[in-house]
Amino acid sequence: MRALAIDAPGVAHVVDRPEPAAGDGEVIIRVARVGLCGTDLSSFLGKNPLVSYPRVIGHEIAGVIESIGPGVVGWAAGARVAVSPYKNCGACPACRAHRPNACRNNQTLGVQRDGALAERAVVSASRLHTSSILTLEHLALVEPFSVGMHAVGRARVTGDDTVLVIGCGGVGTGAVAGAAGRGARVIAFDVSAAKRELALRMGASAAVDASAADAPHQIAALTGGDGPSVVIEAVGSAGTYRFALDVVASCGRIACLGWVKGDVALEARQLVAKEVDLVGSRNALDEFGEVIALFESGRVDPLQVVTDRVTLDDVPQILARWASDPSSVGKVLVSVSD
Repeated sequence: MRALAIDAPGVAHVVDRPEPAAGDGEVIIRVARVGLCGTDLSSFLGKNPLVSYPRVIGHEIAGVIESIGPGVVGWAAGARVAVSPYKNCGACPACRAHRPNACRNNQTLGVQRDGALAERAVVSASRLHTSSILTLEHLALVEPFSVGMHAVGRARVTGDDTVLVIGCGGVGTGAVAGAAGRGARVIAFDVSAAKRELALRMGASAAVDASAADAPHQIAALTGGDGPSVVIEAVGSAGTYRFALDVVASCGRIACLGWVKGDVALEARQLVAKEVDLVGSRNALDEFGEVIALFESGRVDPLQVVTDRVTLDDVPQILARWASDPSSVGKVLVSVSD
C-alpha cells in the first residue's frame, strides 16, 4: 500500500509499505481523510524530539472499517469512524489514575509510532468513534477539537464562565468551540486577524489583537475589570504563560495546552494572592463523544478551519510550503481515498 513517510528532517516521500493485518481486538480501516497539524510540521522540520525517522505521519484520522480482527464486537465493516490515536501502557501513575491521556509511555500514531497517512491502517477497536450524521471530513477533525475540549474540561468551564483563549490555532480553535459549546462567554486572543475572525465564527463573542499595546486593558474592559474566570493558554511561550497569570481573575483557573521550550519565570506571588488553579492539559481523554455531539448539533462548522485540501501525492509539497511560509497554511486535510 502507499503511505507518506518523512525519511529525514525536510524530506518526505510517498512510499510503499506492507498491507497491515488485524490482530486480536483490532480492525483494518480504509483511510479516507487525515488532518495535518503543527505536530506534523514539527516532525517534518526535525523539531519534534519524540519522532525518529523514517516515520509515517498521520494522527487526525477518519476512515471506513474494511475488516475486523478476532475478538471485536460492536463494529461492522462499512462503518465510518474517527480514530483516537493514543496508546497507553496501563501501568504508569497516570494510567492507574484513569488518565491515560497523560501516560508517561504514550505512543501516538504518527509520532512515537507509524501513523495512518496511508491507504490502510490497523487500529484498536477500542479507539473508534462513529456518527451516523457526520461526513468523513468532519470525523477527521474530531481529534484536534478534542484536544481543545480536553483543556476546557480541565479548566472546569461552565456556562457561568468568561474564558480567554490565548492562541487560536488548531487546538486553540477547539478550545474556543468547546467552551462556547458549554455556554461560556469566550474571548479570542491572537496576533492573527484571520485566526481571530475564525474564532468568532467558532463561537467566540469577542476577539482581541494580542499585538495591541492596550490588549490587557481591552480584556479588563470586556470583563468588567475582573479579568476572565478561565484562561486557556494554547501558544506555548513564556510570555503567554505570564500573561495568563497576569490577566486571570482572582480565584480563576488557567489550563496550559502549549508546550514551552525551556523554563518559565512566573510572578509566583500571584498564584497565592489570586489563589489561582493552574493545570496542565495533554492530548484528549474521553472528549471525542462530546465533540461529535457538538458537530452533530450544527452549532459549529469545523470545516471552516480547513485551509488546504490535498491528495497523498501533494503532501511533500504542502509540507515544504508550510515550512517556508507558516502563515500561509492553517489546517491541511489530506484525501487518501473517497
